Amino acid sequence: MALVKSGWLWRQSSILRRWKRNWFVLYLDGSLVYYHDQTQRDMDGRIHIKYSCRDVRTGRECRDVQPPEGKGRDCLLTVVLRDGSRTTLCAESEDDAVAWKMAVLEAKATPVRLQPLSQDGLWGGHRGSSPPPFCLAAPGVTHVIVREDPYRVSGDQMALGLLAGAATGAALGSFMWMPCWF
Repeated sequence: MALVKSGWLWRQSSILRRWKRNWFVLYLDGSLVYYHDQTQRDMDGRIHIKYSCRDVRTGRECRDVQPPEGKGRDCLLTVVLRDGSRTTLCAESEDDAVAWKMAVLEAKATPVRLQPLSQDGLWGGHRGSSPPPFCLAAPGVTHVIVREDPYRVSGDQMALGLLAGAATGAALGSFMWMPCWF
């Protein structure tokens, strides 16, 4: 998925209200994912901005929140979710907080349509090198069309493949699957 914005932000924990520094990545599909570090191997959490976000507040709009030591209130950023919960973040500067707010609001408002490729590599079965014309929003609004990779294997597909292989091996009397039964 395409990257919209990434960078370090401080995140306040929901239970103890302690501040922790995380690497945040905002993707084009509206996922705001935060990781332990820049390697992006250990995901700490995810917020689906398109579906979960109700509002984004910065600076003085973030009431009842104390910023981390050494940071000002103008660096605060609060993502208010539809379920009533909040994710409180703190940027390195006021400008960075405003930039994150604009990026999150843009990701929330930008329509995204997943358009899978057909087996012959065509856009949803249409001929030609360009995507088919859809009307997703009013004229003048940015449209983003994301093609899914038809060769990407999901965890569900892999699990079904392993299960089918085990069943086939058991049906054929293969001894390769025998350790699975004990």
